[in-house]
Amino acid sequence: MRFTHKLKKLGTGVAFESAGHHLRRLLLKRRLPTDFDAEAVMQTIDREKFETIRARYQVDNPGDDPPKYLDWQTWLEANLRRIRDLELDLGGHRTVLDIGCGTGYFLYLCRLLGHDILGLDTDDFPMFREMTELLGVPRLIWRVQGFVPLPDLGRQFDVITAYMICFNNHKMPGLWGVAEWDFFLDDITRHLSSRGRIWLELNREYDGTCYTPELKELFESRGAQVISHRVIFNQASRARAAIAQDAR
Repeated sequence: MRFTHKLKKLGTGVAFESAGHHLRRLLLKRRLPTDFDAEAVMQTIDREKFETIRARYQVDNPGDDPPKYLDWQTWLEANLRRIRDLELDLGGHRTVLDIGCGTGYFLYLCRLLGHDILGLDTDDFPMFREMTELLGVPRLIWRVQGFVPLPDLGRQFDVITAYMICFNNHKMPGLWGVAEWDFFLDDITRHLSSRGRIWLELNREYDGTCYTPELKELFESRGAQVISHRVIFNQASRARAAIAQDAR
């Protein structure tokens, strides 16, 4: 790694966060055995019922269409990495909200770890409905829209996630800008516990970018770490942003 890149990481706090992540992995009690992988997860799922769903919806070369998620090994491994990135395999019990929960793999893993879970999604794809029912993932049917607040969710959450986001009108007319994202971030923060984290992952648009420079500025002004397609808020970053805002 070039020295200038190391300095840049230090300046943005990424290196400190990375060091803290590795330290916590050494010190905190693990909730998963080190050899827990996709095959081990699949042993906890009714395989016969899963294969019935797969036979009904599987297609050759699904591309980006929902049947791609029937490749359980790929997507369970991807969600195990998400679990570890968020350190949900470490420490105590947490409440987790996943916006756009899809098949429910991520929340299913959270529940295996003893966390309290809720998914939020539309009911546009019967395959997603059947998969969340198979996995026993509680799901609230809701379409996220610009300038429309989320419903009453009945509790606050320690972790709020949204992966491969499409609710921002991804690759469609009316792609969200600064105003829509500012409203959305205000709104989901209402559902966040005082020590909570928000982890968002955006899709690339037709021009190859995940966000405009103006959006990146908004995210960072609100205390986010913006790393490639990831936009991450934690308690410390939100506090720093609030202090900076008050100082203006």
